[in-house]
Amino acid sequence: MATLSDIAVAGLINILLAFAFLLAFAFLRLQPLNDRVYFPKWYLKGSRQSPKHPSRSTVGRFVNLDYRRYMRFLNWMPEALGMPESELIDHAGLDSVAYLRIYLVGLKIFVPLAVLACAILIPVNATGGTLVNLKKELVFSDIDKLSISNVQSGSQRFWAHLLMAYVFSAWTCFVLYTEYDKIASMRLHFLASQRRRADQFTVLVRNVPPDTDETISEHVDHFFRVNHPDHYLTHQVVYNANKLAKLVKKKEKLKNWLDYYQIKYSRHPEKRPTTKEGFLGLWGERVDAIDFYTAEIDTLVQKIAEERERVLKDPEAIMPVAFVSFNTRWGAAVCAQTQQSKNPTIWLTEWAPEPRDVYWSNLAIPFVAIAIRKLVMGVTLFFLVFFFMIPIAAVQSLANLDGIEKVAPFLKSIIEVKIIKSFLQGFLPGLALKIFLIILPTILMIMSKIEGYAATSILERRAAAKYYYFMLVNVFLGSIITGTAFQQLHAFLHQSPTQIPKTIGVSIPMKATFFITYIMVDGWAGIAGEILRLKPLIIFHLKNMFLVKTEKDRENAMDPGSVGFPEALPQLQLYFLLGLVYAVITPILLPFIVIFFGFAYFVYRHQVINVYNQEYESVAAFWPHVHSRIVAALVISQLLLLGLLSTKKAADSTPILLALPVLTIWFQRFCKSRFEPAFRRYPLEEAMAKDTLERATEPNLNLKGYLSNSYLHPIFKSEGNEENEMGEWRDDDSLVLTKRHSKLNTPGASENSYIASPEYDEETYNYQV
Repeated sequence: MATLSDIAVAGLINILLAFAFLLAFAFLRLQPLNDRVYFPKWYLKGSRQSPKHPSRSTVGRFVNLDYRRYMRFLNWMPEALGMPESELIDHAGLDSVAYLRIYLVGLKIFVPLAVLACAILIPVNATGGTLVNLKKELVFSDIDKLSISNVQSGSQRFWAHLLMAYVFSAWTCFVLYTEYDKIASMRLHFLASQRRRADQFTVLVRNVPPDTDETISEHVDHFFRVNHPDHYLTHQVVYNANKLAKLVKKKEKLKNWLDYYQIKYSRHPEKRPTTKEGFLGLWGERVDAIDFYTAEIDTLVQKIAEERERVLKDPEAIMPVAFVSFNTRWGAAVCAQTQQSKNPTIWLTEWAPEPRDVYWSNLAIPFVAIAIRKLVMGVTLFFLVFFFMIPIAAVQSLANLDGIEKVAPFLKSIIEVKIIKSFLQGFLPGLALKIFLIILPTILMIMSKIEGYAATSILERRAAAKYYYFMLVNVFLGSIITGTAFQQLHAFLHQSPTQIPKTIGVSIPMKATFFITYIMVDGWAGIAGEILRLKPLIIFHLKNMFLVKTEKDRENAMDPGSVGFPEALPQLQLYFLLGLVYAVITPILLPFIVIFFGFAYFVYRHQVINVYNQEYESVAAFWPHVHSRIVAALVISQLLLLGLLSTKKAADSTPILLALPVLTIWFQRFCKSRFEPAFRRYPLEEAMAKDTLERATEPNLNLKGYLSNSYLHPIFKSEGNEENEMGEWRDDDSLVLTKRHSKLNTPGASENSYIASPEYDEETYNYQV
């Protein structure tokens, strides 16, 4: 059982690590050689240039010799706070700003909770005296003396815990409500004020039904001309171009090598560069490098042209999916938010992701296949969660050295050394758990991709949800209830549901020390390691030494990364869970939580301003999930406190706690109905207002030209295709063309339409709209 001295050792180790990381960051960020690693966002925006220039000395090109800069090594912290929020939204987007506000929510919630808990609950617990009286019968730590475990069963002191539970819950709900209102207002304002974007006018249509008389493109065009005659503008079908994409990617690599050898030859024209024909130029016949890569590129260009022609001509290459664009935002909103067919499994419409957010590989997955994939992945997630508890249980054994000494008594003399014992109990468990969790996000993202979501933002939110469930069961519950996966599962399945909170509640105070060490490892040293960017730094210089051949290569080597929502959001939600659960039970944990939120806010604000380049903009679409999981954490904390108090024979106070989860769930339902529509629907009033303003300010806007290639597969854009080959355009707004054999097969026309006489061949009918 870890003592206060063990916690102090762990705290000292993590503080020293964090300080070492910050010092290393302060030194490395000032070096000209690392400028692209620590300020890549400004390079991508074109507002920063490399500090290296010919006037500098040889040493000065690599090392900053201005000692005054080193005296201000902590200037990055006030600089991180210097940019106003409105400017930060323009600079980094609303997604990044909403993410930063999660840390502010943590500070708003836990700073008052920490003050109240330390002022009221810690004295109440510390003077309980129960553990001192049971010293011979029970093993406990100094931390336990400050927890609810030190209060005698049946004591009237539990009224203080009950009162604080209500106060903490009320304050948390108040902060969550005001922040939800703020984020919803920011989202609507962002949507109203943002510049014109293709996704404002475009709807993603999936599961287009096959038609024997028409191609998919003709079928989509016909359906929307008939059912949305006043607002339908154009559409873009989706092609299966995976093979073409591989060929183009290969050509780009060869082009980089050709550029490299041409630059090399221009610098040394007296000697033509050579290379070997084999893999990576390691073996084979030695040939002229420029001629070799020129010939290889010419061959690939021919293959690309053939594959492109095949994709365009082959009906099997067209997926049953289309991006349908409208001439107004209002028309797009009506289509995206309504059912298009009496069969709810076809003509499925939703708001199109912004073009850079589209995950093209999943667009062709049929409706039924998506449901099956989600079921399979749900079962897979269940087994992944519970099987992963085996290594988690092994990690937890490190926190119980008595068990290790029984299994391996020959290690007792080593383990009992004070420094080693403090290291094992105060630092190693949290570090080992962190290492276990490194590989998990990649696995969960692959599972989310298999489920078939069409947007990267949705994939990341679903991966984040899986990661949260995993951390809830394994990191939280698995750390509290030791044992293997099946032992825990067996225990839960063979006891009354009302006994589960009691079982967990009894174990919670004993694991406070482990979670304190986890917070210090992950939340202190881990966050300091994030700003150091050691991995991107090493990779950048390795690429610079061995792979970078052109300026474009150097730009690609920067790898600014992004916030990383699949990992960042669940980890944040775990800290909320720990803080809310232990606020009443072991309040001494709260200061560690507060330090994490404060320090992380500084670090991530700096990273958002200078480093991260967000790949998409979902306009804070993840906030409802953040809100609901914090509320869920609040409910879990209330149920576990209820279970714990029921073991403490607090019969007078415990029943009053029953109303708290009910009120919290009602609060969640109220917030869901009050704010969530702003994140799921686009108000028609806002759409009409924006359309009206745009018509008044830009009466001659060529919207069709603006939308022409917005949702063209990126591989076709890179190949410079003509829009009339890739899209279907509505040149005649008065006619609806179809090749159906009978008008009975035609979807119902609008009330203003009438059937005209055939003008084309005998299989083509024109419908006046």
